[in-house]
Formats: sequence, structure tokens, C-alpha cells
Amino acid sequence: MTSRYDVVAGKNAVRELLFSNQPVQEVWFCGKLDPDIEGKARRSQVKLHKVSREQLQDLAPKHQNVIALAYKPVRQLGLEELLQLAHADVNQSPLLVMTDGIQDPRNLGAAIRVADAAGSHGLILPKHRAAPPTATVIRTAAGATAHYPLVTVTNLNRAMQECKAAGLWIAGLDAEADKSIWEADLTGPLVIVLGSEHKGLRRLVKERCDFTLSIPMFGGVRSLNASTALAVALYEVRRQRAV
Repeated sequence: MTSRYDVVAGKNAVRELLFSNQPVQEVWFCGKLDPDIEGKARRSQVKLHKVSREQLQDLAPKHQNVIALAYKPVRQLGLEELLQLAHADVNQSPLLVMTDGIQDPRNLGAAIRVADAAGSHGLILPKHRAAPPTATVIRTAAGATAHYPLVTVTNLNRAMQECKAAGLWIAGLDAEADKSIWEADLTGPLVIVLGSEHKGLRRLVKERCDFTLSIPMFGGVRSLNASTALAVALYEVRRQRAV
């Protein structure tokens, strides 16, 4: 259970962790909980669990009646490292995700979780005008950020050029695309670009894509949540590659 977490034990250590505003998932305690720890945990919407002394002892022998489960640090790579990692995979062609201006940290966290679940090699996100990998992102990603590679770049267009130079095709998700995900060949080395929640892909980013893809819609709703759209596209990639 704790593989995705760091266990922080002891009253002072837990208090310091909470007040540093780092992403904490749960606080476990036995006996009476320190008021500062309880108050800060409740304000930060951190789950509190009263457990037995034996349960604490199993996780941390020197617990001082309280421990915190904190998400492990985000796994950050450079773009060149990520491209090398993707090309080294002998089981599938490189598959990366790029986000263009997602503002809501919960949407970014959900996109990271989906990208990891679908087995892509990593996610590229812009440094500016977009949600950074904050505590909310880490929580929403459900621990994926501890092992799933993230790359933060200052210039998204330059990153796209580097991906192309490394042999990857750039496919942008766009409702007005000429081809649907069912019509395009998605078996080769690929970057899926996901636009922002309300505006989609920016014009320059869209122009630098090799092609764009739409998701077929059949009901009254004309668009999907960003992370849902990403999930549909990534699993179509995996379906095609499994044929």
C-alpha cells in the first residue's frame, strides 16, 4: 500500500510536512492527535485515520503516535532523456502525450493518470500559461507522478520540433479534424497533443502538428472532458498496435 508513498513518522516531522504544503495523502494516529496537526490536516483536506499502535508500529517503529503518508516526488526528466526512454522500449513504438495549456490542476492530474494507465512513455507540459505539477495534480494522478515521467519545457513548439527530429509524428486532438481516430494509422512513433479545456489547441501548436484527429461523437454532447478525450485516443492507439 505504501509503495507510492513516503512514510513520515513523528510529531515534529509530520507537522513540518503539513505546514510545508507538500502533497500529503493521509495522517494515521493513535491516542490524542496534536491540535496543530489535526487543524492543518483538516484545512488541507488530508484524511485522518485513528488506528491502533500496532498498525503504526508496522509502518514506522519510531512513530511517536503519528505518521503521514506523503506522495513521493514527481518524476521529472529532460526531453532528450524521455525520447531515449521511449525509443528503448522493445515492446512498442514511442508513445508520448503533450498538453497545450491545461489550466485546471485536476484535469492535468487526470490526464497524467490516464496517460500512465494507457502505457504511454511520458507527458510533456509547458512551463508557462498552464497548470504546474502541484499537490492537487499529484493527488488527482493517484500517485502516478512518482513513476510516470513528466517533462516541463519552456517552448512547446521547440519540443515538437525535437520530437519530430527523433522520428515521432505529432497528432493533435481537435474536434474539427479531417480524420477520426478510427481512420488514422496510429501504429507508428507518436505524440498525442491535448489542448486546453475551453480553447483546445492553440493556432501555432495546431499548425505544427503533422495531422489532427477527432473523436466520433454520437449523442447531443459535442465534446468530451480533456482527460476523457485523451483516454479514448490513447486506447485506440493501443488497440491498433495490438492488432
